[in-house]
Amino acid sequence: MRTLTIEPLTKDAFAPFGDVIETEGSEYFMINNGSTRRYHKLAAVETAQPDDSAIISIFAAEALQMPLAIRMLERHPLGSQAFIPLLGNPFLVVVAPVGDAPVPGHVRAFVSNGRQGVNYHRGVWHHPVLTIEKRDEFLVVDRSGSGNNCDEYFFPEDQQLLLDPQREST
Repeated sequence: MRTLTIEPLTKDAFAPFGDVIETEGSEYFMINNGSTRRYHKLAAVETAQPDDSAIISIFAAEALQMPLAIRMLERHPLGSQAFIPLLGNPFLVVVAPVGDAPVPGHVRAFVSNGRQGVNYHRGVWHHPVLTIEKRDEFLVVDRSGSGNNCDEYFFPEDQQLLLDPQREST
């Protein structure tokens, strides 16, 4: 089983999959009589249908046992999905490019520094939320509307990947 290399989360490295939501290195302008920096439009909410709407939720997540066999990925074909950490904790991100099915050799893993969120573009394959802490919370911005907006792909056993934050990639 191939072990995924866990890369630092950067805007350039993550660009094929979506947006990194962070203030570091982002442009801003001053508002509120000069007392507030507005980091404007760090990511765009994508929706596919005219009757769709953007919604905001909070996910309270529990850590999964590591090392973790990556057995499945999901995608949202009708809208983007953003995860912003609320408690400042680093978290893991596992993604694969848009396509009919994720290709194991194209799966990548990232670690957020705890001040970065991610916005998965429509159709990007990703693992459900992967907190490092025992419990964590995320502000989630995604799409609400009719139609199936969650496809799941389960890897055959011989194509599963290993996510092990304690070990270097092999």
